[in-house]
Amino acid sequence: MTAYIPAVFNGEIDELLDEAMRGLSHESAWSPASNVWEDEKGFHVQLALPGWDTKDVSIHVEKQVMTVAGGTHRSESDAQRQVYQWEIPSGQFAMRYRLPNFVQQDQASAALKDGVLTISFPKREEAKPRRIEING
Repeated sequence: MTAYIPAVFNGEIDELLDEAMRGLSHESAWSPASNVWEDEKGFHVQLALPGWDTKDVSIHVEKQVMTVAGGTHRSESDAQRQVYQWEIPSGQFAMRYRLPNFVQQDQASAALKDGVLTISFPKREEAKPRRIEING
């Protein structure tokens, strides 16, 4: 019997591996803050991407793995500034999430609003909670 490993745990492993690889690389890679949850309706992932545009991000699903990747660079006008603090990241990122079997991958939706990318996968009907009436 195969145990289901929550996507959050898989994401943590990927993050640890990415962090280890970053130490070997000279690139400025980073991972946006994220939220992952499941509710009655589906499975959801949110990424904090302040100031990003939809053209800077891609979402790809293959088998049971969703990859969210993106890249943005500082503009030339940013290079001319005297910077005292720069905490909003730029550069490349890629994050992977293992999708649960109960989602409808072909019905996914994604929206980038107020700097938050939200990706939602509805649950298959048979996976949704339901009430069973008792006859008597």
